[in-house]
Amino acid sequence: MSHVAPARAAAFEILLTLERGSGHSDELLHRPAIERLSPQDRNLATNLVMGTLRWQIALDANIKSLLARPETRLHSIARVSLRLGAFQLLYLDRVPVYAAIGESVELAKTGGQPYAAGMVNAVLRKIAAQSRKKVPDTVTNTTELAAICAHPEWLVERWVSNFGLQAARQICEYDQQPAPTFVRLLETEAEQELLAEGVELAPARFLANVRTVTRGDVSSTAAFREGRVRIQDEGSQLVAELAGPGLKILDSCAAPGGKAAILAERNPSASITACDVSKKRLSDMQRTLRNQANIDFRLADIAKKELEPEFDLVLCDAPCSGTGTLARNPEIRHRLRPEELKRQHERQVAILKSVMRGVSPGERLLYSTCSLEPEENETVIHECLRGRDDFKLVRIDGEVERLERAGILLPEGAKTLRKTALVNGCLRTLPGVHACDGFFAALLIRHA
Repeated sequence: MSHVAPARAAAFEILLTLERGSGHSDELLHRPAIERLSPQDRNLATNLVMGTLRWQIALDANIKSLLARPETRLHSIARVSLRLGAFQLLYLDRVPVYAAIGESVELAKTGGQPYAAGMVNAVLRKIAAQSRKKVPDTVTNTTELAAICAHPEWLVERWVSNFGLQAARQICEYDQQPAPTFVRLLETEAEQELLAEGVELAPARFLANVRTVTRGDVSSTAAFREGRVRIQDEGSQLVAELAGPGLKILDSCAAPGGKAAILAERNPSASITACDVSKKRLSDMQRTLRNQANIDFRLADIAKKELEPEFDLVLCDAPCSGTGTLARNPEIRHRLRPEELKRQHERQVAILKSVMRGVSPGERLLYSTCSLEPEENETVIHECLRGRDDFKLVRIDGEVERLERAGILLPEGAKTLRKTALVNGCLRTLPGVHACDGFFAALLIRHA
C-alpha cells in the first residue's frame, strides 16, 4: 500500500479486522502501530474508522444501489474499500475527492480480485456526484429514522417503543457524532496543567470534578501520564459515585477499572476486591490501577463463585450488550442480534443472584449496565428480587441528594437528573437526552 496515506492504510486495516469479526475499535485504535503515527494521522485514522462504522448501514445501502449486480456478495476487501471511500466523499468536508477515490482503489487492489479496483473506482465516482449527507430536521417514523441515522431498524423500533420517537431520535443522532471526552480531575492543580498544555475544557453536566474536553489531546499531557487526571465517560463516573461508601467493597465485574478507581478514591481506607472473568482485562486493569494499594485483583467468574455475606458495598456493573455506548463503540450495532439480549439477560441474572449472596445484612448493592434495554436492566432486577424477602429496591433519589450535599454533584446536574433520569427509583441516562453514554443503575439493600 505504498501509494496510500498512512492514516487511510491504518484505518483500512482496522476496519478489515473488524469486518472479519475480530477485535474492538477502541483497542485496535490504541495499538502500537497507531500510536506511532503523527498526531494528525492518528486523528484522521480515528475519524475514518469511527465514522465509517457509524455510517456503515447507510453506506452499504448507497453502495448496493449503485452496483451492477446488487445481489452479489462482495469480497471483504472490496466492501471495506468502498465504505471507506464513500464515507469520505459523503460525510467529510476536507478530504479531496481524488484522494478518497484513488486511495480506495489502491486498497481494493490488495485483495487479489482482478475486477475489484475497477468496480470500486466506478461506484465511488457515482457517489462523488451525490450531495453530502445531512440529517433532516423532521423524521416521522422508525424506518426513516433508522435509515437516516444508520442504525438497525429493530433496535430503533425498541427505543421508539420504550422511550418515544423524540428520545429515540436524540439517541440515534448522539450515536452518529464523536463521543465527548470527559476528564476527571484528581488534583485541583491538574486543570491549570491541562490548560497550560493546550487542552481546552468546559464544565461537565453532572459532576463537580469532571470537565468536557473541547479541544486538545489529554492523553499526551504530563497530568494524564502521571495519573493526576483520568479519562472516563461522565455517566460511568456518575454510576460509581452513586455506589457510595464502604469499608469492605466488592467490584464484581471490574474491568476496565474506571469505577474501581473511583471506589478507591472515595474510600481510601476500604479493602476493595476487584474481580473479572477475563485474564487479559484483569491484567490491563492491574496495570492501569497499579498505584491503588487498597485494591486486591482477582481472576474469577463471579456467577460461579460461592460468596459469603461479608461485603458492606457491592458494585455489580454487569457485562451487557452496550447499546448505551454506540457513539463510543459503533461496531456494536453491526454485531448485536435481538436474540442475544436473552443470553445477556440470563448471564446478568446469574451474576446478580451470585453477588447478592455476598452482601452483609443491612448493606447495599448497586447493579448497573451500559445498556438501554429493559431485559438487561429492570427485568433483571425484578427477576432477582422475586422470592427474595431479604432484599428490597431502594430509590436512588436519596443518593442524588447525598452527592449534591457533598458537593460531588452540581446543583444543576442534580436538578436535571431528578427531572429526566430518575425512573421508578432507578437511574437511566439516555445518550443525546443526556450528554453522556446510556447507563442504568438500581440500588438494593439487604435487610438487617
